[in-house]
Amino acid sequence: MKAKLGMSPIAWWNDDLPELSDDVSLEECLRQSRGAGFTGMEQGRRFPSNPEEMLPILRAADVTLCGGWFSGTLVIEELAANKDRIAPMIELFKAVNAPCIVYGEVGRSIQGDRSKPLATKPRLSDDEMKAYARRVTEFGEWCAEQGMPLSYHHHMAAVVETEPELDAFMRSSGEGIPLLLDAGHLAFAGGDVLRAIDNHHARINHVHVKDIRKAVVDGLDRSRQSFLDAVALGAFTVPGDGSLDFGAIVQRFADYGYEGWFVVEAEQDPRKAPPQKMAEIGHAELMRVMTAAGYTVETEGFPKG
Repeated sequence: MKAKLGMSPIAWWNDDLPELSDDVSLEECLRQSRGAGFTGMEQGRRFPSNPEEMLPILRAADVTLCGGWFSGTLVIEELAANKDRIAPMIELFKAVNAPCIVYGEVGRSIQGDRSKPLATKPRLSDDEMKAYARRVTEFGEWCAEQGMPLSYHHHMAAVVETEPELDAFMRSSGEGIPLLLDAGHLAFAGGDVLRAIDNHHARINHVHVKDIRKAVVDGLDRSRQSFLDAVALGAFTVPGDGSLDFGAIVQRFADYGYEGWFVVEAEQDPRKAPPQKMAEIGHAELMRVMTAAGYTVETEGFPKG
């Protein structure tokens, strides 16, 4: 079985909390992650938006684009508006041969609002969830027809946060919308990561290996503190520096024959957790557990020739 290891630039620059950002260039970010051993990087705000600029940067850094976040609003807006907004991203991702676009629902979400406590997250009724899941499926099918698959990202403080919400979304959605399984977000929401893999492995096409600091998560006052407060306090970190058993998690993916990207997405304060050091810790831990699970980790970055 083959696996690829990527990172998210959120360890270097945080879009929602600018104060949790290193003043480093895109080129330096890529150099540090590649130096730690990662061959892919998800898109971030300092990436150029056209392939003519992006491809030379990726080639020079010897990395590939392994995904990127799209702020979807299908819970509150129609397909047409989302199609218009994602169309340029689809063309860019096709041009640089990215594997997928990550669909993150921001409609009704409080994930970017520091004034809204975690306990006030939006909740959908059964009928609302069914209608939403059908709409996202239709959108995913349309994106795939354009040549770029989506990967649905369940997320803290959004309409699909908890394990029961994820299960309900998956029951009512179809194969046209694959799943991104994020270990850290599911664990933060009180879910069982291994059970979620058991239940939904057939639709998982992308994985975020985000770790949590359980003491920080357990110590939150969810009636008062927000998702961004939790991030600032250090709720998330890289594998090997947190509380989750990635040996068991990666083995479960291997048991089901998952092959593809495992992406470290770990937003935290770069002054307390220097990104290059965190990248090295995360890569070392992933290599340890990947090898134990029988994966061959691909080492090629930007395609040669």
